[in-house]
Amino acid sequence: MAERLPRVFGRAPRVALLVYNQVSTDNRVLKTAATLRDAGADVLIVGSARPGYAAGEDVVGDGLPIHRAPDLDLVRLLPWLATAVRRIRATTARRTGRTPATGAPSEPPPHPPAPDDAAQPPSAPTTPPSLAAPCRPDVRAVVADLWMRLYQVARLTWFWAGAIRRLRDWRPDVVHANDGNTLAPALVARAAAGAQIVYDAHELWRRRNVRSDRLLAPLVEWLTEWFGVRRSAGVITVSPSIVAWMQQHYRLATAPTLVRNIPHRIGPVPDPATGRLRELAGLPTDARVVGYCGGVTTGRGLEETLRALTRLEDDTHLVMLGYGDTRYVSSLMALAGALGVADRVHLVGPVPGPEVPAALADADVSVVYVRPICLSYRFSLPNKLFESIHAGLPVVAADLPDTAAIVRRYGVGDVFAADRPHELAEAIRRVAADAERYRAASRAAAQDLDWSHEAAELVGLYARVLEGS
Repeated sequence: MAERLPRVFGRAPRVALLVYNQVSTDNRVLKTAATLRDAGADVLIVGSARPGYAAGEDVVGDGLPIHRAPDLDLVRLLPWLATAVRRIRATTARRTGRTPATGAPSEPPPHPPAPDDAAQPPSAPTTPPSLAAPCRPDVRAVVADLWMRLYQVARLTWFWAGAIRRLRDWRPDVVHANDGNTLAPALVARAAAGAQIVYDAHELWRRRNVRSDRLLAPLVEWLTEWFGVRRSAGVITVSPSIVAWMQQHYRLATAPTLVRNIPHRIGPVPDPATGRLRELAGLPTDARVVGYCGGVTTGRGLEETLRALTRLEDDTHLVMLGYGDTRYVSSLMALAGALGVADRVHLVGPVPGPEVPAALADADVSVVYVRPICLSYRFSLPNKLFESIHAGLPVVAADLPDTAAIVRRYGVGDVFAADRPHELAEAIRRVAADAERYRAASRAAAQDLDWSHEAAELVGLYARVLEGS
């Protein structure tokens, strides 16, 4: 990297990166820390202990030092209380059929939605609402839900206390706060030791996908982020739309710095012949493959992709490269069975991040579909888009502003209306019919869409912050 960071009092600048997770799988934090280290900073990542990741000092990624603050482990600290809560939650789930913490069904729905987008008439008369039994809140569910809310607040506060202790000992010049839930300890470090703050919003924090019945949390988050942004020497975020939103809503004279979450591109774009999706799914070489990479979870358009599969040729398969919660995967496969495509849907598990493009490379198209169920999702610029381009694949993407802008600018595929998922099948057909043109466009785009360009923006911001300190 050409640019080096200025020194502070004749020594390398100390940068502490705060993140409320166990860090090892947070590629953005690891890339950021490695980039700053390579530019001449002493870096320390402060994360949180989790099962399998003990509290204390450790090394992650490419030799990056990390301190994991202790987690609030009630099973260890108060085993009797944890046992009581588990019993209440299990009893509530059996009696109500719902998970107390979220209110979501505890089992996959017995009758998945019909294949078409239109609603189907009921097969039998339903009880008129006026004659239905009154809906009475389950006391145990309310108690368990309140308990879980309080526990999560206590757990975050516990992390803040541990992070503040480590920052006090290490005395960083800059605290890099990853997302709004790390701004509180960053502000304490600023007040106590004069550390500068760089705020890195991985998403639109105040408009992210969280439960809608929270009471005080939205106000607390608004105040914390507003105060934190106003006290930060630099603000970073991941998409042009979030840059514009933050500048407008926080009335910033200088726009946040755009540092997109683009992976490192390692080596040349892989040859489709070396791809592994067909091998991992046990498919013949002549099968048509729609590829998906990333978390197998809600809000990723997977249900709509299954419905699109019913409109495509019988030799077209969906192969999902990633990890999914067992309960969600079961519900997704139940839907695939109801739609008659279960034998054409394959979950092949995750591969290490640097290996994703090579594994994806033999897909015919890659689907990038984030459902705009919140403003943060609408303004997202998902990692899977860039991984698909690094794999040299034609892309079919939901027509969200930042995602569509990349697809159109580089000509790597086509978009469809996110609120009309029945258009997805036609988009897949259009792109697959001209696959070689789109593959060539992706190979060309991969030369430009690489973390090295984002790293230059990151280091440039840090140089300005340190020179102004």
